[in-house]
Amino acid sequence: MPVLASHRKPRTRMRSTTPAVGFTTAALASVTLLSTQSATAAPTAPKPSVEEVQKKVDDLYRQAGTATQQYNKAKTASAQQRSRVDSLLEAAAKRADKLNETRRELGHYAAAQYRGGAIAPTATFFLADDPQAYFDQDQLMARMTAQQQKAVGDFRTQQNEAAAKRVEATKSLETLTESQATLRSSKQQVQNKLAEARTLLSKLTAEEKARLAELERKKEAEAERKAEELARRQAAAAKAEAEADRAAEEEAPAGEADSGTGTGTGTGSDSGYASKADKVLSFARAQIGKPYVWGATGPSSYDCSGLTQAAWKAAGVDLPRTTWDQVKVGTRVATADLLPGDLVFFYDDISHVGIYKGDGMMIHAPKPGANVREESIYSMPIYGSVRPA
Repeated sequence: MPVLASHRKPRTRMRSTTPAVGFTTAALASVTLLSTQSATAAPTAPKPSVEEVQKKVDDLYRQAGTATQQYNKAKTASAQQRSRVDSLLEAAAKRADKLNETRRELGHYAAAQYRGGAIAPTATFFLADDPQAYFDQDQLMARMTAQQQKAVGDFRTQQNEAAAKRVEATKSLETLTESQATLRSSKQQVQNKLAEARTLLSKLTAEEKARLAELERKKEAEAERKAEELARRQAAAAKAEAEADRAAEEEAPAGEADSGTGTGTGTGSDSGYASKADKVLSFARAQIGKPYVWGATGPSSYDCSGLTQAAWKAAGVDLPRTTWDQVKVGTRVATADLLPGDLVFFYDDISHVGIYKGDGMMIHAPKPGANVREESIYSMPIYGSVRPA
C-alpha cells in the first residue's frame, strides 16, 4: 500500500532569547555569594606606621636584651656545673683507686691464708656475692688480726664513699643537662627576637627609613637635653658643697682646720673610689667603636653586662656576669648623686646597664647592630644605679 504523504506543516524551531532559568539563578547565586564573602572577609591589616615600627623594634631589642641576660645566666650556671661535675668525677676516680688498693690488700691476706693451708675466710668474703652480709659473721672478724680488720673497715668505708660520689656525680650531670637546655632555649629566644626586628626594618621604604632616622635623632636630642640638665644640677650641688666646706673651714678654730676632720668629699674612701673609676672609664673608652654581640665578654666585642664586668675587672673588682646580679653589688645611689664609674641600670626588668662617665652621659654596649659608644643615660628608662666598690 502506498505511503501517503503527511499534510502536517513542519514545526519551525524558534530560538528563545530568554536565558535558562536554572543557569540565571545559579549565576545570581554565585554573584551574591562572592559579594557576601567580599563584604564579610576580614580586612587586610593596615601597614604599621613608622612610629609603631620604632616602638616595636625597640621593644624587640629590649626583649632580646632580657633573653641575652638569661643566656648569660645559663652559660655561667652551665660552666659552674661542668666544673663541679669534673671535680666530682675526679673525686670518684680517686676513691675508686683507693678502693682497688684496699681490695688488693685484702687479696694479699687471702693469698697468705691459702698458702698457709688455713681456712681462708678473707678469701670467702672477697669472693662472696654479698660481702656486706658476710661482714656480719662474727666468726670471720674473730679470725682476723687487727691489721686485717682495719683493712676490711677501710674497704667498707671507701666502698660507701665511692658509691656516694657516683650518685652525686650522676645528679650533677642531670643538673648540667638542664642548664645546657636552658642555654639553648635562651639562645634561640635571642635569635628569634633579633630576626623579627630585622624583618620589620627590612620592610620599610627608603622614605620610611629616613623618617625613622629622624625620630631617632629627636629621641637622642631629648635625651641629651636631660643629660645637660643633670650635669647643671650636679655642678650646682658640687659648688654649693664646696662653698659649705670652705665656710666651715673658715669658721673652725685653727687646730681643727689643720686636723683634716672636715666633712668635705675629699675623704680617703672617695679618693680610692675615684682612682678605681678612672681605671674603669679608661678601659671603657678604649672599647668605644667595638661591636655589640650578645653573650660576648671581650676583647673584640661585648654585650652590655660583659662590658661593665670587663671594665671593673680592669680596676681589680670582680662583678657577676648578668645585670640581675650586678645590680645587687655595692651601694645603691640616686641618679642625682651619680659619680663617674657608677653603674646605671635600665628598664623594669633590669635588662641593660651602662657605665656613668659624668655630665649625664654613659659608656655602654647598646644593642645588636650598634657599637660601644657614649650616650645620655636618659636614652632609656632608668631603673636605678649602684656604686660597685
